[in-house]
Formats: sequence, structure tokens, C-alpha cells
Amino acid sequence: MQIKGIKRGNIIEISENLNIPDGSEVLIEVPESPRISNEERLKRLHQVFGLWKYETELGEIFAEIDRERHSYLGREIDFFND
Repeated sequence: MQIKGIKRGNIIEISENLNIPDGSEVLIEVPESPRISNEERLKRLHQVFGLWKYETELGEIFAEIDRERHSYLGREIDFFND
């Protein structure tokens, strides 16, 4: 049986409902993460660098985002009728 969980400090939160009684002893096996050399990391980064270099619409997209961020739409005011 394989069950996923998240480690938080000394507690592992299980993502699924385990159908075992409380107090049961469990064995947890943690697979080792593959070690990536610095050379491999640099190689991967160089593959990513400049991916959007020739994207013609990118300037327009960021300009639109900037316009939306800086536009002031006013403040909504709630009116209360007494």
C-alpha cells in the first residue's frame, strides 16, 4: 500500500483516509531524491534562459498587465439607508 502525506515538523499528515486502528505501528519509507550536479543544474537553466526571446506578443502582454495594475477604478462606497 502506498499513501501520500506531507511532513510538517515531526508530524506526517496523511492525504487519504487510512483504515487502520489508532495506535497501529507503521513503517514509512522515504525515497531519496535524485542528486543533481551543479553542471546538470546549469545545463537545465541554460535550456530555460531565453525561451521567450522571440515571443512577439510578450511585450504587449506585459504592457496590458502594467496598464491594468496602474488603472484606478475608483472606490466602491456602500450606502446605508436608515
